[in-house]
Parts: sequence; structure tokens; C-alpha cells
Amino acid sequence: SFEGRVEVYHDGKWGTICDDQWDDRDAEVVCRQLGLSGTPKALSWAHYGQGSGPILLDEVQCSGNELSLDQCKKSDWGQQNCDHIEDAGVSCDPFTVLPFPSPTPAEGTVRLAGGRSPSEGRVEVYYNGDWGTVCDDGWTDLAAQVVCRQLGFR
Repeated sequence: SFEGRVEVYHDGKWGTICDDQWDDRDAEVVCRQLGLSGTPKALSWAHYGQGSGPILLDEVQCSGNELSLDQCKKSDWGQQNCDHIEDAGVSCDPFTVLPFPSPTPAEGTVRLAGGRSPSEGRVEVYYNGDWGTVCDDGWTDLAAQVVCRQLGFR
């Protein structure tokens, strides 16, 4: 449930990602997008098996602070020079502790804190070098939906 071949949905189709430039920063974004908080590890050469169908992304280069792969530098959708033997994989191992702190989050990054699971909790926003809370004045279901979407939840 925390590792496998990475597949993305675009233009009505599921497809794979080529492992050119694929590294742990890309894995960190995938883990974040899936709501998984384990140690991100990129795997290449179809480590979790070859996919089928289109190869939708190539040359993905995340800084590690993005909220989704869509925000990362990458080739245009469907533009690639790969075969499925190069399908990218990710492990978000919840049983491994990072030996060093994660990179500094981007301004406006949101997280949930104090919940019973990774999908609930107090909303916190990274701004000016610190994490802060969000006041509930005017807080609506629509605002909660935006936060959920930012965190990669439906």
C-alpha cells in the first residue's frame, strides 16, 4: 500500500512515468500527493514490473517541495523516448526514519497536524520560515476541499 509502479491519469487514460531523471525528490512529491508520510525512495528500471499502455511523462524533475507531480518540471504529456523497462516506481516506506530533516517547504505549503490519521487534523501553512495555523473565521467546506485537493486527497 506504500510502494509500487507510479501511474498517472491524464486525458482519460492511465499511464506510466519514464525513469529518466527520476530521483528521491520526485518520490517525495509522489508520497506527499498520495498522503503518505514515509521515507520517499525512487526506484527505476521497472522495479515493480512493467506497465502497459501509454508512457505519459518523462524527464520529471521535482525540487521536492511541490504538492503534486503536475507542479514539477517535466516533458509535455506523452512526449517521451522510453520503453516500459524504464517505468518509474516509488516506495514511501513508513518504517524507515529519515536520517536528516526534509528540505524546507515552499511558501504556502499546507499540512495536517494532530489528527488520528494522515488525512485529518489541524490545518497548518508554511509562511516566512515557520508553520502557522489557519483561523476558522469564515472557514467553509469549500476551503476544506481546497486543502484536501492541495494535499492530494479527493
